[in-house]
Amino acid sequence: MSTQTSTVAPDAPDPAGLEGGGGGTRKGMRGHPWLTLVTVAFGVTMVALDGTIVAIANPAIQKDLGASLSDVQWITNGYLLALAVALITAGKLGDRFGHRQTFLVGVVGFAAASAAIGVSGSVALVVTFRVLQGIFGALLMPAALGLLRASFPAERLNAAIGIWGAVIGASTAAGPIVGGLLVEHVNWESVFFINVPVGALALVMGLVLLLDRRSENAPRSFDLLGVVLLSVAMFCLVWAIIKAPEWHWGDAKTIGFLAVSVLAFAAFGFWETRAKEPLLPMSMFRSIPLTAGTVLMVLMAFGFMGGLFFVTFYLQNVNGLSPVDSGLRLLPLTAMMIVASPLAGTVITKVGPRIPLVAAMVLTAIAMFGLSSLNADSGMGITAVWFALLGLGLAPVMVGATEVIVGNAPLQHAGVAGGLQQAAMQVGGSLGTAVLGAVMASRVGSELPQKWAEAKLPPLPEQKEAALKKAAEVGMAPPAPKGTPAQVADAIERVVHDSFISGMGLAFVCAGIVAVLAAGVAVFTSRGTNDAGPSVHI
Repeated sequence: MSTQTSTVAPDAPDPAGLEGGGGGTRKGMRGHPWLTLVTVAFGVTMVALDGTIVAIANPAIQKDLGASLSDVQWITNGYLLALAVALITAGKLGDRFGHRQTFLVGVVGFAAASAAIGVSGSVALVVTFRVLQGIFGALLMPAALGLLRASFPAERLNAAIGIWGAVIGASTAAGPIVGGLLVEHVNWESVFFINVPVGALALVMGLVLLLDRRSENAPRSFDLLGVVLLSVAMFCLVWAIIKAPEWHWGDAKTIGFLAVSVLAFAAFGFWETRAKEPLLPMSMFRSIPLTAGTVLMVLMAFGFMGGLFFVTFYLQNVNGLSPVDSGLRLLPLTAMMIVASPLAGTVITKVGPRIPLVAAMVLTAIAMFGLSSLNADSGMGITAVWFALLGLGLAPVMVGATEVIVGNAPLQHAGVAGGLQQAAMQVGGSLGTAVLGAVMASRVGSELPQKWAEAKLPPLPEQKEAALKKAAEVGMAPPAPKGTPAQVADAIERVVHDSFISGMGLAFVCAGIVAVLAAGVAVFTSRGTNDAGPSVHI
């Protein structure tokens, strides 16, 4: 295995303070691996919490600021777009200028942007600061992985990433519950203000505990043309994915943005083979495990985020649960991820990633196929079984694929590898939501008229039928006109819910098939070939 060397201050501690770490004797808390893990966990908590907590606040924001549906969508899309476009470049910034500095800038910027959203008086400002949140979140996430990669020896890295994954799972789980409580009992602004104390704590801990380690082979220059080409490629790809449900996949605008994305990616790949210090060294992809880990992360996020997108609509619009109750219903999923992530790290450390990742994607596929069988009357017991099985399948993939990507990258490219891992998740999740959303819409569009006729309901004008289909795509039965007999209103609701469930079932079947493909990709993974624990000059 190759050994990467870091240069640190003369009084710096042992990078691990553990067996198998670098040379030297630990003299203090700064740079201690487990304290490093705790510190970055607080920063990551902000970003993970924001991924789910804001969705709960969107209806209140829409009402308070008089926003349109499109405006509210951009509160989420602006954040995701900025995050996806900036991740790999942000990872390179960490490799170039130090992951400690990049992490701290990300923490401060994310918390400040959150506070600014809380005092914004217009939707335009909310969207603007959400974009800034995405940019600073992109700085923070790869830097966190880079710090872990540089702090832990190879035999402990999986355990660290397992705990890191558990933190993300816990934060994601807490989002809907905390968001619902804050919106209900305080206001929507408090959903963003909560990031300020968390960010302040992460900043103080970071200043005191984090140690900047840079590889002797760290980049000395910056690939500006590579940044431009990759940013254009990622922007056009994610933009096309976001707009496809509105424009349709066969529309000239969608095809045009996808074509520009492909050309920009091709130009980026060509340039990276000639740049002196490339933004994303193509040599990294000579590692079959790293490439397989990246593809696996895309496929996992495609099925997971795309499939679960519909679950919140199912729980709230079909089962009639409140946002807080919906979050509680999802606890078997997130609780299993919290418990299983550290365990997965331990297992993967002992036996390697291949067998656990293949088994995990098989479990994920079984859970997806199980979720496809849900109906309007499915109770908490059956949903808990499938959610728990899904969490058990996802946890090893979150841990193992991350370690495969980061662990197989040279230390000097740890930030880029972390950005690549996060970008793969964002692209996979966005693609899964858009593609499975199109599958859902197509199934609802074909099922609704058929079920409407079978229920012997009166024919609808074309305009009203189109509006009903849109409502049915999220499982929402529109209120029946005044004077409608209760029997007819119940029949309309049943038709809408049955059409939605049929579409959701097909979406989960597709997600299950993708999970089976991912199990095949997982066969090509293997543990990291580069030492995670750097040597230190004392």
